[in-house]
Amino acid sequence: MRTLNRLLLAGLFAITPLAVMAADDAPSADPDVTIRTEGDKTIQEYRQNGFLYAIKVTPKVGKPYFLVRADGTDANFIRSDQPDMLIPSWKIFEW
Repeated sequence: MRTLNRLLLAGLFAITPLAVMAADDAPSADPDVTIRTEGDKTIQEYRQNGFLYAIKVTPKVGKPYFLVRADGTDANFIRSDQPDMLIPSWKIFEW
């Protein structure tokens, strides 16, 4: 009986770090926001679990606008206030 209790206690101690690591890998409800500046624009990229789903562009002059995905698979973005205008995403050079 004493040996069984010791084995159960040792098993509990061995499993505890795995439970903590699993809790750290849980998806978060809050988006990750990356802010960067390109020229006279401030760009905020919104990601959920590594998936880029929206971009907010704030120009120095003018009102800010959002770019959202046209569909869930491609990197085609459209302006949320002008959904008929496609944003080109050509590859000019690839190494």
